Amino acid sequence: MIVFDLGCENGHRFEGWFASSADFEHQTGRKLVSCPLCGNSGIARLPHASHIRTAGKERVPLAESASPGAQQYANVGADLMSKVIEHVISHTEDVGTAFPEEARKIHYREAPERRIRGTASRDEVDSLREEGIEVVALPVPGHRLAKTH
Repeated sequence: MIVFDLGCENGHRFEGWFASSADFEHQTGRKLVSCPLCGNSGIARLPHASHIRTAGKERVPLAESASPGAQQYANVGADLMSKVIEHVISHTEDVGTAFPEEARKIHYREAPERRIRGTASRDEVDSLREEGIEVVALPVPGHRLAKTH
């Protein structure tokens, strides 16, 4: 079994378990996979941190396995990551350094639900996650940070 982080066109995130990548492609191509929250069948794989433990095999230290320009996301090439970042920028509101505060307001229903992006320190991200607020860090290039929508 392989587990993928998935998302629908409405921005809902969830996991999907498949026999293989080909099985995922087959099922999504036939619209057999839908969002458990809204039923939308426009599903895409999302970047996720992989952790695979294989018995009997030595792990290659990161410094030895990393090639020049290696990505921080497994199985995500530069073109796909660029498209993900463009999608996020064009479909979210930039709240800048107010991100932790705004994320909390949305989570606790003190502000209307909406898609936001911004900046936060590691400690702020850790605090948000401890409160059950999902936060995803994306490697947005510096020249893209100023784009508002």
